[in-house]
Amino acid sequence: MEEQLAATDRKVLVEIVKLAQKRGMKSNKGAWKDFLNAHDRKFGASISDPSKRTKDILVAFLNSFTDQNDVKFLMKVLQWHLNRGLVEQLKHESPDNESLEQRLVRLTIEHPQYPLDYSFPSFDEDWVVMKLKKSKWKKSTAMVAVDCEMVLCEDGTEALVRVCVVDRDLQVKLNELVKPDRTIADYRSEITGVTASDLDGVNCSLADVQNSLKKILSHGTILVGHGLNNDLKALKLDHARVIDTSYIFKYPGEPILRRPSLNNLCKSVLGCEVRKVGAPHNCLDDACAAMKLVLALIERGIDGDILFVQEVIPNSEIEKLFIHRIPVNLPIEELQRAIPGKYKLETKPPKNANGDKYSAFAVFERPEEAHSTFESLKGSLEKDSFGRVQKLITLQPSSGGTASIYIRKIVSDSLGSQASEKKRAATEEPALNEAKKQKVEEKSQCEDHLEEIGRLKQELSQKDLQLKNGCEGHLKEIEQLKQELSQKTLEISVLHKIVKQLKGKEEKGKKGS
Repeated sequence: MEEQLAATDRKVLVEIVKLAQKRGMKSNKGAWKDFLNAHDRKFGASISDPSKRTKDILVAFLNSFTDQNDVKFLMKVLQWHLNRGLVEQLKHESPDNESLEQRLVRLTIEHPQYPLDYSFPSFDEDWVVMKLKKSKWKKSTAMVAVDCEMVLCEDGTEALVRVCVVDRDLQVKLNELVKPDRTIADYRSEITGVTASDLDGVNCSLADVQNSLKKILSHGTILVGHGLNNDLKALKLDHARVIDTSYIFKYPGEPILRRPSLNNLCKSVLGCEVRKVGAPHNCLDDACAAMKLVLALIERGIDGDILFVQEVIPNSEIEKLFIHRIPVNLPIEELQRAIPGKYKLETKPPKNANGDKYSAFAVFERPEEAHSTFESLKGSLEKDSFGRVQKLITLQPSSGGTASIYIRKIVSDSLGSQASEKKRAATEEPALNEAKKQKVEEKSQCEDHLEEIGRLKQELSQKDLQLKNGCEGHLKEIEQLKQELSQKTLEISVLHKIVKQLKGKEEKGKKGS
C-alpha cells in the first residue's frame, strides 16, 4: 500500500483521511489526532484538519494501519478514487484516436444521469471495487455483457438470483443461479423465470459470483449491459469501464432521460425482438442482445454524440393510459368512477412487499378513445421524471377524504401518430430522395469549410502549446510560493494559539496572586 499512497494525489489522501476520521478508525498509533500528537511534536493535533497537513503526514498516518481488514478497506477506497479520477480524466481528454469501444464508454459516462445512477455504496463491506490500471483504461478493447435477475426479499430489498455473462463472440462465460442470503418474499417468476424449486441444491453465493467476475474483468475489460447500473447494484460490484446501451441511444424529440427499452432497441437496430410480449426475462438472451447492439454500432461506425433510434410502438400500447401512485386503500371501483369511458382495467401490485402505492392500465379498444379520455380528465398538467406529460387527478372517495393519482399516455402524441406517418411515407418517397440529394450537395460544399476550420484549429493548438511552455516555469514558481505561504500560515496559526494559552495562564496567575 505504501507505493500506491506515495503516488496518490494529495487531495485524494485528504478525503481518505477524513473518511477514516468519520469511521473512527484507529491504527497502531491511535486515531488521527493521537497520531498527530505522537508524530508531529511541533504542532501536534492543534491543527487537525487533514487539508491543512502535508502529504508526507497524510501518507504516514495511512501507512500506520496494519490490521488486514483496515488495509483492505483503505485499498478499496483508494482504488475507488483512482477509478473516478480516470473517469473524470476521460471527460477532458481529446477523443482523437480512441477506439470505437472506448468511444461508447465515453458516451456512457458523459450521460447526464451517469453521476446519479452509478454512485454506489462501494465502501460497504460486501461490495467489490474493481482495480483499473491507467495503462489499460483506453487500450483494451475486450468486452463482456452481463444481465441479472433479482428477487424481492422479506426485508424489502432485492437480491441477485441469476447472472449471465457472454463475451463479444456470444460465448457464455458465466451462467449461474444464485442463492440469496435473505428470506425471499417474491420470486417474481413472471419476470425472472425463476421458481423456488429452481434453487433447490444451489450453493452459489454472491461472493462466488464476484470472484468469478473479478477474473473476467481483471485486465481492463469493458462491461456491457442495458440499465447496467441495476445489475451492478445487484452484483455489489463497482466497475468504472462500462457501456450502458440504455444511455447511448435516444428517441428523436424525446427527453434524454427517457431511455429506450432493450426490446425496442433490438427491433429498431437489429430488426428482431428479444422476447415476445408477456414472456419472462431470460438473462442469457438479454446479455446477448446488449452485446449485439454494441457490436452493431462498432460495425457501422459511430457518428455524433447521441445515437437516435426510432421507437417501435405496437397499437396495443397506444390504446392504453397508465395510472400510477394509486393508494393501496383506494378501491378499483373508485378508479372506474373517476375515469370515464369504456375500457378494461389491468392492475399491477406494488413493487415492494410493504408498498403503499400500486399502478394500473386502462386498456381501450382504440387509440382515439384513450386520447379523448385523457384530454377530458380534469387535473393539473405535470411532467414525470422523464419529461412525459401527465395529469394529477384528485379524487373524493365515497368513504370520505381525498386521494391523488397520476395518469399519462403510454407514448407521446408524436410517437402515437407513427402509424399514420408510415402510410404517408410511400407518397413522400420522391421528395425524400430529392432531400437526400440536396444533403449530399451541402455536404460537398461544407468539406472545404471543414478543411479550413481544421487548419485554423491546428494553428490555435500550436499557439496554445507555445504559451503553455512559456508559462510552465512561472506556474512552478507560483506553486512553490503557495506551499511556502501555506506552511507560514500554519506556523502563525499555531503561534497565535500558543500566545492565547500563555495570556490565559498569565491572567489566571494574576487572579491567584
